[in-house]
Amino acid sequence: MTDHNGDATTSERRERGVAMMNQVYGWEMPSDVPGDFFAVTADHLFADIWTRPGLSLRDRRLLLLGAIAAQGQTDVAKIQINAALGNEELTEQQIEEAAIFLCHYVGWPLGTGLNNALISVKADRRKAARAAEKQRSE
Repeated sequence: MTDHNGDATTSERRERGVAMMNQVYGWEMPSDVPGDFFAVTADHLFADIWTRPGLSLRDRRLLLLGAIAAQGQTDVAKIQINAALGNEELTEQQIEEAAIFLCHYVGWPLGTGLNNALISVKADRRKAARAAEKQRSE
């Protein structure tokens, strides 16, 4: 279904956006979150931008990690690193190489922040894996 301008309806865009969010983050996102912020995020960023042709999800993730590192957003980096590892888009070694590379372009402290985010995510993932293994063995 399209509107009078030939554009996808809001519900179609929302569906496409939430599906892409689920793919990008590796978890199920509700589609009925109220508010303009979620609407712009789902209906534009994920429905229109993340679904454009020309770049793979891995490419987009690397670009996003570079932008996040340049801004020193280590909390956001942890979310993106965890999703990249969970979706098998990047390995731990590839993210570490990205951090080393970025140190030379965004500055050592900011690149180190990305590497520290990776270290934190690796520790959290290993702790969760040990807990899951312990539960299976009980």
